[in-house]
Amino acid sequence: SEHLQQARIPSGSQEKVSVPDSGPEMAESQVSVAPLVTSKLSVKAPEFYPSGYNQNFADSSFEDGYDGYLTLAEYVQDFLNHLAEQPGCFETEIEQFAETVNGWVTADETLQELVELVYQQATSVPNFSYMGARLCNYLSHHLTISPQSRSFRQLLLQRCQTEYENRVEAAKGDETARKQFHAFVLFLAELYLNLEIKGTKGQVTRAEILQEGLQELLNVLFSNPVDNNLMCAVKLLKLTGSVLEDAWKEKGKNDMEEMIQRIENVVLDANCSR
Repeated sequence: SEHLQQARIPSGSQEKVSVPDSGPEMAESQVSVAPLVTSKLSVKAPEFYPSGYNQNFADSSFEDGYDGYLTLAEYVQDFLNHLAEQPGCFETEIEQFAETVNGWVTADETLQELVELVYQQATSVPNFSYMGARLCNYLSHHLTISPQSRSFRQLLLQRCQTEYENRVEAAKGDETARKQFHAFVLFLAELYLNLEIKGTKGQVTRAEILQEGLQELLNVLFSNPVDNNLMCAVKLLKLTGSVLEDAWKEKGKNDMEEMIQRIENVVLDANCSR
């Protein structure tokens, strides 16, 4: 604009201006113009999703026919696999999962199927016991079925009871049987830490029955002191030892001291490595 005014030409004029090739006049009249950049971005481009992102579980289309899933088992198993691969999505996607399952689980048979699917995932997929316990806690508080003859938590504890009753045979079994038993033990430990029981006055406590069960499982493992049984017992104590000790002390019991004494005795056992 300044240069045009100096040349006494209106800014909108189409007349050609004679500009000298060099000299101070040329330096004054030179204007820096940024080069044009051609963008390859398009407003019509498809939506971008990060690598590994599962759009299905963030898509509201689940509310309409469950996005093509034919059975409850297919839907639940897909979500469980999704959790195993991306555990960080639990907080953002669990609410919709529970809502969808609530619309699907309308009878005891389907509720039993749901419990079995979660139990199998928690005891067969490595490192899923913690996530499985969190999932069980959430469903125990947010899952409602009609008729409500049995709750998710009741069926879950019954499923654990079935496995618990075979503890002696499992601890004495072959390598495969012991491996399955150890997975159950660690899942039960995670349930003890994560399953919240709400009292009539709103207070939150742990499941007392699981505390008693874990103590008995420790006794069974130490009574059959082969290496992997002892390793499982140590993992169980690392997970729950301080919580169990506090709970026992509140009752005036010295069970943890007795457990430590058992460990010292086991170290002398010839069946296990030093």
